[in-house]
Amino acid sequence: MITQLMVDKLRPGMTKSQVRFVLGNAVVHDALDAHRWDYIYTAQIAGGDRIRKVLSVYFVEDRLSYFVGDFVPTDEYQAFKEANTG
Repeated sequence: MITQLMVDKLRPGMTKSQVRFVLGNAVVHDALDAHRWDYIYTAQIAGGDRIRKVLSVYFVEDRLSYFVGDFVPTDEYQAFKEANTG
């Protein structure tokens, strides 16, 4: 299960090993696109609505480039990305 706290630890430029340490193994492995890892989970609390969360992490030259999905980058992530992509 991916949480916002876990996503908050991501930084552009992290290696695949570092991302795996933070998020765990990707749920979906696409042999045609090794530069994208997908994390998808659903949860339902008894009597409640079903929650579905998706996070796709993209790599360029085996380094974290960006992510998209149901989680938002923090201001710190954005500042780090802007400072390092110049």
